[in-house]
Amino acid sequence: MIKRLVVTMLLSGSLLSSCKFFQKEAEGTIIARVNDEYLLEQDVEGIAGEGLSSEDSLNIVTNYINNWATTKLLLQKARINLSEEKTLAFEELVNQYRADLYINAYKEALVTKSLDTSITKEELEQYYEQNKDNFKLNEELVQLRYISVTKDYNELEALKEQFDRFDAQDQELLHDQSLQFKSYSLNDSAWVKVSDVVQKIPILNTENKDDYLKASNKFEVTDSLGVYMVVVKDILKRNETSPLSYIQPTLKQIILNKRKLELIRKLEKDLINEAYQKKQFKIYE
Repeated sequence: MIKRLVVTMLLSGSLLSSCKFFQKEAEGTIIARVNDEYLLEQDVEGIAGEGLSSEDSLNIVTNYINNWATTKLLLQKARINLSEEKTLAFEELVNQYRADLYINAYKEALVTKSLDTSITKEELEQYYEQNKDNFKLNEELVQLRYISVTKDYNELEALKEQFDRFDAQDQELLHDQSLQFKSYSLNDSAWVKVSDVVQKIPILNTENKDDYLKASNKFEVTDSLGVYMVVVKDILKRNETSPLSYIQPTLKQIILNKRKLELIRKLEKDLINEAYQKKQFKIYE
């Protein structure tokens, strides 16, 4: 398709017939030129995708060529018209950015290969105990379980008993019935955001949540939509210390980042020492 779309864009001057041109042409079919910079057919292969009409493909390729030409022309004009001081400053930034890309990619490859990503429970607990004052809650958390069912739910009284007693057998029975519930959450060991609970349980709102969501509180509410059974196990207020289980993913990431930084510092130190030993690096006094 591209071969039928070959376009030669003479944006500046006449077509070159020098050896330089023919050397470039030997590398591929030229479809556009901006001064001494060339766009080859291979550069635009595949950009139009499959299943398009000839007209659509032509428009896509033409737009690509025009954008390429605009970029090249703007860049050439910028190099001509910007001050030498600003040009040198930009070149320094470009060189630094290129160096950072290579260096960071190399560091990342070394870290990926060498970093120990296993974190024991003991490590998490130790880090948590040493830094728990840094992990204050900025929102309320709650541990609870709840079930919402329709008012005509079969054996509602038996369900209430199972939900209140909540022993191992009850938990199994409740899970077996869960498809019949309107909504539910039976994991009362997990800490969840109070704001999420308020959104999930219709009878709760920002005005009454403090009345209902209290540690060791149990309540049941019936309205036109159904029956809501809730048992609150515990609650934590803003600025209290965040529980370990809630911030465990964050702690793992912090520990891994710390290991990563330590590994990179060691790699850099080893690199300097190796260069000294091989006489590849010397500081002149």
